[in-house]
Amino acid sequence: MKSIREKLAEIYSGKAIDFTFQEIEKLISAYKSKLKNSNYLLTEKDVILIAYGDHVKKQGENHLVTLHTFLEKHLDNQINTVHLLPFYPYSSDDGFSVIDYYAVNPELGNWKDIEHLAKDYRLMFDAVVNHISSESEWFKEYLNENPDYEIFFVDISPDTDLSEVVRPRALPLLSEFTSKSGAEKHIWTTFSRDQIDLNYENPKVLLQVLDVLLFYISKGAKLIRLDAIGFLWKIPGTSCIHLPQTHAIIQLARLIIEEITKDVVLITETNVPHAENISYFGDGNNEAHMVYNFTLPPLLAYSILKGDITDLKKWATSLGLPSKDTCFFNFTASHDGVGVRPLQGILADTEISFLANKAEQHGGFVSYKNNPDGSQSPYELNCNYMDLISDPEEDDVIRIKKMLLAQGIMLAMPGVPGIYFHSLVGSGNYKDGVEITGQKRTINREKLDYDELSKDLVDGESFRNQYFNAYLKLIETRQNNAAFNPFGVFQFPDLHEKIFVIERFSADKTQKVLALFNLSNQPQNLIIPKLKGKSLLDTSEIINEEVKLEAYEQKWVSVDFD
Repeated sequence: MKSIREKLAEIYSGKAIDFTFQEIEKLISAYKSKLKNSNYLLTEKDVILIAYGDHVKKQGENHLVTLHTFLEKHLDNQINTVHLLPFYPYSSDDGFSVIDYYAVNPELGNWKDIEHLAKDYRLMFDAVVNHISSESEWFKEYLNENPDYEIFFVDISPDTDLSEVVRPRALPLLSEFTSKSGAEKHIWTTFSRDQIDLNYENPKVLLQVLDVLLFYISKGAKLIRLDAIGFLWKIPGTSCIHLPQTHAIIQLARLIIEEITKDVVLITETNVPHAENISYFGDGNNEAHMVYNFTLPPLLAYSILKGDITDLKKWATSLGLPSKDTCFFNFTASHDGVGVRPLQGILADTEISFLANKAEQHGGFVSYKNNPDGSQSPYELNCNYMDLISDPEEDDVIRIKKMLLAQGIMLAMPGVPGIYFHSLVGSGNYKDGVEITGQKRTINREKLDYDELSKDLVDGESFRNQYFNAYLKLIETRQNNAAFNPFGVFQFPDLHEKIFVIERFSADKTQKVLALFNLSNQPQNLIIPKLKGKSLLDTSEIINEEVKLEAYEQKWVSVDFD
């Protein structure tokens, strides 16, 4: 408990430290009896499906029940963890403008549905705690001038110089509201007028959010995703991102959780350049257990589109971890678009523009952010990942090979893989959805009919079936080889100018896998002296010194030790 008090002293001062510490003691006491104190160990078996509660629907049934049924029927041996995207009542942004942190959106189901799912799968919950909906009781009480909510939000003069603030959206930073007495409020809204930033300078806000996190754990969350966490603390005159107080709050949350249970993994979501992103590992033992590997999706897409591994290999070779207890959360697509800010310092602006142009040529969109100098630059590509890396008009065989190549690299990278629902079932751009909502991100958020999807997945002639079964083979191969343990040794050997190579070792060094990926549109030959092994993807194939890879082909080689 001493370390908790010391961490509070990095955030607050004076009487606020004593008050907050005493309230935290009460929280710990209240939740300790509800939670098991066991250890959550990540292994090569861990594969996380990223899904909305209503990604599959069946008429007359709770959507969470339908999702559970889908998992059991189609993915029971391949997926052991589900990242349930925000399932709370919300007012906008498909769940990321939360009205009530403690409730389940009745359109999806109820807490019993969540608890039933938690019995069969590990669950990741979203903690959307940088902001809350303008329709929430917290914000309504604030505008009603309830003293209990007096400084829950950031009201700041519009004359304040906020030019240094990092902006993720091309929208106003401050939004105008009127309180009950008629007072004009200029409220800090990082993401939209409907997403009201919380004011963590008020210890009561921190305490309320800590209660939310512990409540989620009590409801079955084994992983907590800290959404947009980098923007938590505000100091005018600074960038208002990655401030020391933000890191201290994450470290405090980990200390409090670990005082109760070791059975929870904290994962930070910070869509920023790589060096900033990995700062959330802290010293390797005190902050996030996992961070999103945000550089991988755009850099991998760029490399496949260019047929060039140079930048991908240079970046991958630079990867390192601060301790044996941390790892990356690897993914290629999510409910959001493909962020391009992580490419800063890796690719030139002209190459980022190349990637943005490809997204638009393939039927997607580009979202922009405001810069301090008044200009705008690409922030996010709103495009289904398959449609980003291949032209929708291309031959289906080539589209499948390219997408499986990308997914194979993601699965073989050091860390834990996260697979977005539409990347798993072979979806494309949902253009009709964008027309309906007017929101670019809807392009990758289509909700599917359970019966139609199930029929497609078992129809041997369908595009989805061919892609889906090949993807499941990749997942099963990863899960059945200890060399893919998230904490195992990894290297990126320089063996060929066109072939990206990932070398993985099991923790005890008894198993070694070479994963070979041809990102070019031409066959490539690779010579590896003294190589002897067996293909993991085609178990009948024996691999010797000369390996041939067709265009966009991958081979995972279990290497024989002499």
